[in-house]
Amino acid sequence: MSREYIKKESGYTIIETMIAVSLFIIIIMLGMGALLNANLLHNKSKNMRSIMDNLSFIMEDMSKNLRTGYNYHCTTNDDINDSFTNLSTPQGGENCGGIAFEYQYGDPDNDSDQWVYKIESQNGGKTFYIRKSVDSGITWVRLTPDEIDIDPISSFSILGAEPLPDSDQPFVTIKLKGSIFYKDIESPFSLQTSVSQRMIDI
Repeated sequence: MSREYIKKESGYTIIETMIAVSLFIIIIMLGMGALLNANLLHNKSKNMRSIMDNLSFIMEDMSKNLRTGYNYHCTTNDDINDSFTNLSTPQGGENCGGIAFEYQYGDPDNDSDQWVYKIESQNGGKTFYIRKSVDSGITWVRLTPDEIDIDPISSFSILGAEPLPDSDQPFVTIKLKGSIFYKDIESPFSLQTSVSQRMIDI
């Protein structure tokens, strides 16, 4: 039997097979680690995006209802701590803790149907969130989820809310600043939008 024939019939040794299998396992493990890490980052990004969409929806909700509402009233911390009073009286102001207004389909002669948005503290002032009321502050619905912490410097500013002879069209500026906390990751945000009352009052 020739040497050439023996060489052609020879196979892999056990050592060569073990080395090949070991390299294959290492490569697979590295690939799986990268794939799992990419999937984890994708899920985090998706959840962060969902939280940001929630925040954007809150801004859109406030903007839409304020644009179609009227009789804006700047509420202060005193208004929040005391029961809301005189909310149907138009009142402008800077750095308001909340804003009350008459909903577009509300009854201007009914003082108990004002819609209110406010920035409220919890945990002794450690965290802040946004709440909404559709019955002049009697009942409330929390809008922001636990992952969103609103900075206390966030506020509403109202210009031209007072009735005639005020010559300015009612104008609201909403400033929201804070952070999103998700799985030990903090992502700060800063949002601002301005809304002009659709109903002409000048």
